[in-house]
Amino acid sequence: METYIVETLAYEDVEDKKLKQISFVLGKAFEINLTFTLIKIDNSHTKFIYKGQNKGVNFVGRAMLKLGSQKSNEDVVKKFMEKVEEEALKI
Repeated sequence: METYIVETLAYEDVEDKKLKQISFVLGKAFEINLTFTLIKIDNSHTKFIYKGQNKGVNFVGRAMLKLGSQKSNEDVVKKFMEKVEEEALKI
């Protein structure tokens, strides 16, 4: 188990839009920045926008990012989005 200090960079909570932008350092090697936006389309539809960025904060982190594959990164995002959709459909 690991503990991280998560900093909220932006937060918006109005009737038709929710936004949260966060940042944290993972394993002392990567700075992770994430933004989640929900926009109300109508009473039964919501648009979900997810943006993320990983940045190496030291030599090891930068090297690991350069060695990682784009396909692997895309697979992680795809699985995350599938999980979000699965959870949203439970409601």
